[in-house]
Parts: sequence; C-alpha cells; structure tokens
Amino acid sequence: MLLDRLCRLYGEEVGATTEAALRRLIEGYPQRTGMGAPLSGAEGFDEHDALLITYGDSLLARDRPPLAALGHFASSRLRDLVSGIHILPFFPSSSDYGFAVIDHLRVDPELGGWDDIARLGTGFKLMFDFVLNHASARSEWFRAFLRGEPPYDRFFITANPGSDLSAVTRPRATPLLTPVGTAAGERWVWTTFSADQVDLNYASPEVLMRMVEVMLAYVEHGAELLRMDAVGYLWKEIGTSCIHLAQTHEVVKLLREVLDEVAPRVAIITETNVPHRENVSYFGDGHDEAQMVYQFALAPLVLDAFARADAGQLSDWASMLTTPTARTTFFNFLASHDGIGVVPARGILSDTQVDSLVRRILAHGGEVSMKVNPDGSQSSYELNATFFDALSDPADLSEPAGIKCDRFLSAQAIMLALAGVPGIYIHSLFGSHNDDDGFRRSGWKRDLNHERLHLDEIEARLDRADAESTQVFTRYAHLLRVRRAQPAFHPNAPQRVVAAGRGVFGVLRGPRQDQSILALHSVSDAGQTVTAELLEETLGGSRCVELVSGRPLGAGEGLRLAPYRVAWIRLQPA
Repeated sequence: MLLDRLCRLYGEEVGATTEAALRRLIEGYPQRTGMGAPLSGAEGFDEHDALLITYGDSLLARDRPPLAALGHFASSRLRDLVSGIHILPFFPSSSDYGFAVIDHLRVDPELGGWDDIARLGTGFKLMFDFVLNHASARSEWFRAFLRGEPPYDRFFITANPGSDLSAVTRPRATPLLTPVGTAAGERWVWTTFSADQVDLNYASPEVLMRMVEVMLAYVEHGAELLRMDAVGYLWKEIGTSCIHLAQTHEVVKLLREVLDEVAPRVAIITETNVPHRENVSYFGDGHDEAQMVYQFALAPLVLDAFARADAGQLSDWASMLTTPTARTTFFNFLASHDGIGVVPARGILSDTQVDSLVRRILAHGGEVSMKVNPDGSQSSYELNATFFDALSDPADLSEPAGIKCDRFLSAQAIMLALAGVPGIYIHSLFGSHNDDDGFRRSGWKRDLNHERLHLDEIEARLDRADAESTQVFTRYAHLLRVRRAQPAFHPNAPQRVVAAGRGVFGVLRGPRQDQSILALHSVSDAGQTVTAELLEETLGGSRCVELVSGRPLGAGEGLRLAPYRVAWIRLQPA
C-alpha cells in the first residue's frame, strides 16, 4: 500500500525510489528506538479519559521552567481528573505562539527540555502538535532554500503572483503569497497563515520523508497522539481550492500506515477548522486516516444554544453525529488556544444567527478575526474571547456570579456528556476572563484567551473557597470525577439525542456494561421540568439517581431542573 500511495503522489519511478527509502526508515525504527511495541493511543480511550489543552508556558513559576511548572500542577491537581495533556507547540518558534516552527525537533529552551516532556509523560498520555503544513521563515530549512541549497531549494512552495489564485480557500486575511529574495532572484512563496509561516512543498518527496522522520521522533519522545495542525491545506494545485485535495488525504493515509507498522497504538487527530462534512472526511473509511477529528462545530452551536435559550439546532445537529467505525471518535472541545470558529457552524446556523454571535462577543469585550472569501470580501472566521466571557457579559455586575458559573458549567457538561473524548483548555478549568491587558500589549486578538498564569497565584486562589475560579475548578472537577466512573460515558457508547424541551439539551448515553445515562443540561434562565414519563421512556425503570447531586429519584418522581443546571440520571442499582 505504501508503494501505491507514493506512486499516486509522485509517479511510478519516484514513488518506487521513495518507497525504498521509507522502508529503510521504518525497518530501522523499532531497533533504533526500542519502541516497536504498541503504545496507548485512541483505541485505548474510555470513560476515564479527558485531555488538558495547554501551552507549554500557560503556567509560570519563579523556581522552575514553565514545562516543569505545568508538570507540578498536573501532578498535584489533575491526576484523578484528566488522563492526558495536549501541549501546544513547544518548539523554538518565531511567531504565532509556537506554530511558526523554527526547529521541529527541539524543545524551546525558554520552556524547558525533553526531560520535562518525559516527566509529564510518566503520569499522562501526551499529545504533540505535528505542525506539518509550514515552517518558520527563520528556520534553517527556509534559510537554505533562500541560498538555493538542495534539497531545500524544493522544500517550499513558490508561485507566480500573476496566477489566478481566486479559488484558494483562505483562513486568514493576510496575503497568500510573500516575496522573498533568493540566490536566484525574487521569488514568491506560499504563506497560508502569515508571511512568517511558509508552506512546505509536499510535491517534493524529500519533504514527505523529512516529516515522517519528525513524526517518528515525536513517537520516540513519548507522543501517544499526534495533532496534525492545519492538515487540510497540505497539498496545493493552482486552479483548485487547495484544501482537502485527494493528495492531502493520501498523505494522511500514508502517515497512518507508517504508524500502524511502527507504533500501531499511536493515534492521529486531525485539526481542520472547516464545515462539519469536510471535517469528518478525515476519518477516511474508519481504518485508514485519523482515529479522532476535532469537533469544531460544537463550540459555536453550544454558544448559540445558550445565547438563544434554545437547544433545538444543537440537538438537531447532534442527532446526526456518527463515526464510520468503533475505532474512530470525536475530540470534543469548547475552548482552545484558537477562538471559537464560526465557519464549521455555517450551514447549520443561519447567517443571522452567526452575526448575532459576533455581536454578542463584541458586546462581551471580545474580538472577531476575519478571513478572505473567493470574491475578495471578508467574513467572520473566529470569535476571540474566553468561553466563560462568551457566555456571560463580564461587565454585567447585576447578574450573580453563581449564575454565570452555572451557565458555564452546564455548557462544559454538554461537552463531557457527548460521545467522544473531551478536551479541556486550561483556562476553562478556572473560568478565566478575557485578558484585556494582554490584548492591549500585543494587539493580537487571540491574546484575549492566552493569559499566562503564575503557578503560585493560581494555587493560592484555588485554596480560597470563596474565589470564583475555585468554584469553577471544584465543580468542574466533580463533573469529571462523576463522568469517569460511568461506563455509559465511554467515547463509543451509543448516543441518542432526547427531546426534553427547547431549554434543555438532552442526550441518552448507553447502554454499555448494562448502564445507560440520561444527561440533561439547561441552556435557559428559566426552570425546566423533567417528567417521570421521560425518565421511564429513556431509562426503562422507576428508581433513578441523579449522579451530579447524588439525589435519588423515587418511583414516578420527575425532576425540576433549575436554570443552567445539569442532571445526569441513571437507574438506581438494585
């Protein structure tokens, strides 16, 4: 299969030569690293699993490097809450918070070293970013390209600025091509994301081979999941959209095939901030591409449900969610280092509803990032704010803090209840607010959700029972502990959306190991009634227990759901 894929990408002659080189790399890998045995990847996930999403320097300390500070916090506060940690790019970088990678194989010394990564891996599964679409304009690869040194003279994509590039899908409002001076004169390089992030040329087999080496080095350093950043843009053909091309899927399949041979339990997770139908295409046939895909539509749909106190469209969308096989699942998240992408919600939400979310974010002190459309116009691409402030206006002092916490945790509980593996951005653990000072300093909109926290201050705050962040953390931790004890919350346990009224998002999970759970989440500031008939219809029994509160429900008893409250209900064991 490797040979077939390489021939489809490069033709028979070059494909055969590349396959021979790739075979030598694969055959030497287990002996070189001692890591031929399977690792614990996506197929090993169960209800105990949740991943923390964090930058390497989200936590700072005076007496240790940031990665060591993260390790200290994770070991002391998160061991019974999350099973894994996604460390956003921790490599030397020139911009974009690590995504303009200067050296794919080194740890940024400002963050720590590979030994700090290894220590994190002793207690948690690790997800690494595999930034495979581009490299920094300050990388040695690009400097060699500018000098015209082979093979780097073929490492980056160039194009004629007079070419018709109007069909190219643009995720940013920055220029697609950037002029640079080279030993051969001025050339225009392809820069999908910024002038400092130059797109790699996968039409050159040398690039593919080098990135396979990078991928295997990450596995050697303990990666159990590989997040393929911006993978949809990988292959370019002028005259096309240059996104999700057949060659891109072929590269993903090839990388999956390499991992299946060398480290079969290491999982691929694709990051494609695109409409849902395109996003799930990276499951392939359920066996040959990603084991997990980012669930990008979830965040804007949850935000919309709370904004309108109406879970109808969220419920309609969730009722259609499927994965091709039991070996695939979703990576569910509401907040991340990026903003809340609205592109995945287009076609699900109306333009009017998306515009309403844009106005909401701006009214709550957030910002909106734009993208360029094929006709040259611009439209909203992502909403920049913490998820806590996206849900509740931080300037509204008339609304009790407790209500804001209830609203936020109900939203988080929806993510935790859905089929898939939850990803929790570190700021969501504390209910962080927009970092207005950080945004003013940098002018970078994403800085509203990038605040660096001091470890000693966070720990002191969490030791204060009356602090808002303590309330969020304590209640979030309780939800995670309840979740991980329920087989019905296994990532691949059956899921059925339940109609429980406009103001409630309801989902029935299970059966799994003879357990089913009816998960109900109020998205409204009005109380909601859960009837005994609904419990009987969905759970098939009379005596139940509400797991979050621990309250038993007697035969024929319904439940009154307070505003923004969560009820996870299962049959009371005999």
